Amino acid sequence: MTAILLLLLALAAVVWPILLYNNLVRARNRTREAWSGIDVQLKRRSSLIPNLVETVRGYATHEHEVFTQVAQARGALAKATEPAAMAAADGLLTQALGRLMAVAENYPQLQAVASFNQLQAQLSDTEEKIAYARQFYNMNALEFNTAIQSFPGNLVARQFRFEPVTFFQPEAGVEQDVKVTFSAA
Repeated sequence: MTAILLLLLALAAVVWPILLYNNLVRARNRTREAWSGIDVQLKRRSSLIPNLVETVRGYATHEHEVFTQVAQARGALAKATEPAAMAAADGLLTQALGRLMAVAENYPQLQAVASFNQLQAQLSDTEEKIAYARQFYNMNALEFNTAIQSFPGNLVARQFRFEPVTFFQPEAGVEQDVKVTFSAA
């Protein structure tokens, strides 16, 4: 009886860390997959922007500063690779797009153009998908970080060098309303 108990304890000592390790790998992979969802939606939005800018540019030729800000923010997002850098670049791009939309609202004839309305609808749809993807990623990041920081998972995580992931959050102040002023052309 004692031999069977010792055998079961030895088996548990071998199987338990393997199960913990596999759970951590699964959680890390879910987080990576969730991150790819954000990446796909940010790229989708980024590819819509040039068409939107060109449509607005046709009507608002004197708004060069807004177009430059959009282009710079889009470039910063394309260069960013880590969640924190992408969140910061995404915040700048969101602000620049807000300014672009404010410029577009100043041109009623632009509001009647079907291609502009279609682009605006696609951009709005993409923004909703980005919000969902961000929420899904942050949920998976929370679960992964909790798993590697709480006992007994932290013992296995430390041994195999599992590192916590960064949440995808906008920088402070990005969520504020965009203030736009129109100068005389």
